[in-house]
Amino acid sequence: MSEKWTVSAPQKITFGEPVRRVKVRTLAGAVNVVAGEAPARLEISEIDGAPLEVTVDDGELLITYEDLQWKDFQWKSLTRWIEGWRQKRRAVVSLVVPAGVDVEVGSASSDTVVSGIAGRVHANTASGGVTLVRVSGPVDANTVSGTVEAHGTSGGLKINTVSGALTVFAGTSGALKANSVSGAMTVDLDRPAAADVELTNVSGEVAVRIPAPADTQVRADTTSGSVSSSFDQLQVSSNWGAKRITGTLGSGTSRLKITTVSGSVAVLRRPEDEDGPLDAVPTDATPSDSSPLAIDHQKGADEA
Repeated sequence: MSEKWTVSAPQKITFGEPVRRVKVRTLAGAVNVVAGEAPARLEISEIDGAPLEVTVDDGELLITYEDLQWKDFQWKSLTRWIEGWRQKRRAVVSLVVPAGVDVEVGSASSDTVVSGIAGRVHANTASGGVTLVRVSGPVDANTVSGTVEAHGTSGGLKINTVSGALTVFAGTSGALKANSVSGAMTVDLDRPAAADVELTNVSGEVAVRIPAPADTQVRADTTSGSVSSSFDQLQVSSNWGAKRITGTLGSGTSRLKITTVSGSVAVLRRPEDEDGPLDAVPTDATPSDSSPLAIDHQKGADEA
């Protein structure tokens, strides 16, 4: 059974059909997707310009403009569309969905928050940040100039940015692979034997904190940047300007690989008795101009 709504003014919708997949395409404003009790609920608290089309069909919830398709949000070509669209429309979209749904978000000039989701998460954005809070499913996030922040994630992370910074709090038990041109990378690992971490940057700084004691093989290379390490077990060497950090911490059950051209590299020790960054996860990680639903990003969503 298919249901469809055309939304041109603020509106709340509760979906009778179970939702297994969510796809959102927006321009300017904010997108919030939070895990909560069924049934799935949508609130569009602000909308300007063209109406949004909302469709539920065979468990797939689609929220988009009539003239937008996913191919328009392929992140490497996304910036070409921004100027023509962002002055024409804006929407603040908040969703409460079951934790196991798959989430796909394409946005421009719009901040995105995904919280508590255990399904797959795929986000392509330009000029907007992506915040992930306690997401346990695999994540594929791509931004042009927006930041990516991951708080207490436990699934695999695959991140690509051009100039946006990447910050990971409380590590990840899944693999982390990130690439950037000039965005700084700050990664805080909270497990001694977290999965493999591979960070590649051109000119952005890279800093990684590893728990002590740790079980990690480390290799960090930079062509012309500086390097530093707070572990006595790691060796720092240089050759014709290129610098390297290598060594094995503990049993070396996981792998940390860092590569930069001119960006500096720091491998730091995280004190054993330090409280985990999970304690510092914001209780409201939603962009400041949104959050119409009663949401606690630590626990999920209240009944609307």
